[in-house]
Amino acid sequence: MNRTNFLITFLIALFTIPAFAEHPTSFSQAKRFAREIYQDNQSTFYCGCSYNNDGAIDAASCGYEPRKQPKRGERLEWEHVVSAWEIGHQRQCWQNGGRRNCEKNDPEFSKMVSDLHNLVPSVGELNGDRSNFRFGMIPNEPRAYGLCDFEVVFKDRRAEPPANRQGDIARIYFYMRDQYGLRLSRQQTQLFEAWSRMDPVDEWEIKRNNRINALQGNKNYHIQK
Repeated sequence: MNRTNFLITFLIALFTIPAFAEHPTSFSQAKRFAREIYQDNQSTFYCGCSYNNDGAIDAASCGYEPRKQPKRGERLEWEHVVSAWEIGHQRQCWQNGGRRNCEKNDPEFSKMVSDLHNLVPSVGELNGDRSNFRFGMIPNEPRAYGLCDFEVVFKDRRAEPPANRQGDIARIYFYMRDQYGLRLSRQQTQLFEAWSRMDPVDEWEIKRNNRINALQGNKNYHIQK
């Protein structure tokens, strides 16, 4: 689909589809929908790297340099902002058999991990390094990915995103809390409230929210028009 046809499709969708929109039935389907949402804004979430329709990362476009996994750094992956691990560890299915058991026997878990509001395009290496670590502030900002302003401290199991993505992350966490009853600690809530104030909603965040509404049938109401 070329860019013009894509935009026409979404303009029609914004006025006609919500009555027929349906939540993705699987993570695989969610990734296909996500590619449509980002078709005219193919830029990774943390680093701002361009990527093509085949999911190849253009490292030169953002100054990204691989820390340890150059092959994985060449490809796009779709990252759960609220990790599947964090979602699963609040559900009984995980205690009884991990992610595989949740995917097989817990429809609500499957719905949560295929929610488009929680998916963002990421450089593969960063998705792998972030793993299931929680977000937080990291002193001294140890850089390991070239010009990409993303830090990970593996021994503390913590990741710090760039300032211009902190508000986006906060509002996604608040959506998952309100939509699914995800529990946040007092420290997480305070941090995300601060991030949301310091990094207000931008134009792309609003556009993305509207496109997800057209496909999935619901909005993140922490993102105001």
